[in-house]
Amino acid sequence: MTTIRESDFVQSIADALQFISFYHPADYIRALAAAYAAEESPAAKDAMAQILVNSRMCAQGHRPICQDTGSVVVFLKVGMGVRWDTALSIQELVDAGVHRAYLDPDNPLRASMVAPPIGARKNTGDNTPAVVHVELVPGNLVEVRLAAKGGGSENKSKFTILNPSDSLVDWVLKTVPTMGAGWCPPGMLGIGIGGSAEKAMLMAKESLLGHIDIHELKARGPADPIEELRLELFEKVNALGIGAQGLGGLTTVLDVKIETFPTHAASLPVAMIPNCAATRHAEFTLDGSGPATLTPPRLTDWPEITWDAAAGARRVDLDSVTREDIAGWRPGERLLLSGRLLTGRDAAHKRMVDLLNSGAGLPDGVDLRGRFIYYVGPVDPVGDEVVGPAGPTTATRMDKFTEQMLSETGLIGMVGKAERGPVAIEAIRRHQAVYLMAVGGAAYLVAKAIKSSRLIAFGDLGMEAIREFEVLDMPVTVAVDSRGESVHQSGPAEWQARIGKIPVAVAA
Repeated sequence: MTTIRESDFVQSIADALQFISFYHPADYIRALAAAYAAEESPAAKDAMAQILVNSRMCAQGHRPICQDTGSVVVFLKVGMGVRWDTALSIQELVDAGVHRAYLDPDNPLRASMVAPPIGARKNTGDNTPAVVHVELVPGNLVEVRLAAKGGGSENKSKFTILNPSDSLVDWVLKTVPTMGAGWCPPGMLGIGIGGSAEKAMLMAKESLLGHIDIHELKARGPADPIEELRLELFEKVNALGIGAQGLGGLTTVLDVKIETFPTHAASLPVAMIPNCAATRHAEFTLDGSGPATLTPPRLTDWPEITWDAAAGARRVDLDSVTREDIAGWRPGERLLLSGRLLTGRDAAHKRMVDLLNSGAGLPDGVDLRGRFIYYVGPVDPVGDEVVGPAGPTTATRMDKFTEQMLSETGLIGMVGKAERGPVAIEAIRRHQAVYLMAVGGAAYLVAKAIKSSRLIAFGDLGMEAIREFEVLDMPVTVAVDSRGESVHQSGPAEWQARIGKIPVAVAA
């Protein structure tokens, strides 16, 4: 019989969560490096370069890959011969590890969990509770697989129950474009087929913890129908031309993972969950001999990339830019922002709109006239940092606020991640504003461009408060110009046509 000590388990969970916050899995690094080398789209290649440079910086600096350090998901296989030296439940043990990891003073991770999920939605402060799945199995070991899953990719999860005679491939190819770029491609697709509704979702999530091996599979050839399906979906999803960050390109997914389970004769449940560019997962086994030891990637696993932020980029002074200036910017153009940049995301926008609707006006110090706002919730700084990793959050969540913000506050520009929806694009066109995108998965790199930070309003919102950053050469791309033209529409359409394997739909 194996005895697992409370201290060993809690420390192993904490160590693993710290480990995955700043180390990409080596298989992801290799797969992204190969995709970068093969990429022909300049915009997508630049985005991949930023992700790879950021990844290496985080590994060296032991700081988070992404400002969204995720909700914690843990899959446990507990041997039935295991004895626990603790009075705590499994949930309490995992949460103790999460608490320790996320409040580590050397590398504090952003707490994103709120409770209750509706109503007050108050941040729990330490990213607990984790989502824990436990399976009892024969043996005397505890096998742990865990991930820190970002909200941007989790929000793009899809589920359907097809008729048994329906084409799963057709459903995937129809559904992936509806996910937009908020899941931060290039990443992985996890697909669960069969079982029941909840089983399919669980399989899709757990499949994402597997190693990237699609190129090995292609080299040896498929051994069964599921491997054939993986290869077919890998080729056809990439042929959609969505590309890195949705900018259009050759690589949208680095792998497609599939798990299956027998299902009812009348049903074909299918779940699909994407994993983002901040792929974070680890696995270890406890045998009672002590806490787990994890082996980091080698620095030689990262490709040698020289990324020049200034090459081909237009420099913009945020303190003097005008509507006339932004009228000359075009989708896909690269910019380097310098000057004062306000921040605010979901909760801050909701509060500002509520104040506007009540007639109270915006708080003292919040003057958006002629300004740009950055959708971000940064990690707390350590040492001499001005701010911790500070990458963009998904912009579509602010779409419903965009018309009112542009029409009533004098705001002229926004910076976020991924595409904007039709309502926001029309508001941008109507008010001759602009939307810029920063690369998701390059949060530490972006933070290096932030030279000062001060709290402006809504301090009680924590990472969602309104701040003013002073930035120097912050890299962004024009995503929606003042005419309402979107690179997230034109880019994928162009590259889907170039790849030429899937017909491009033309609007009537």
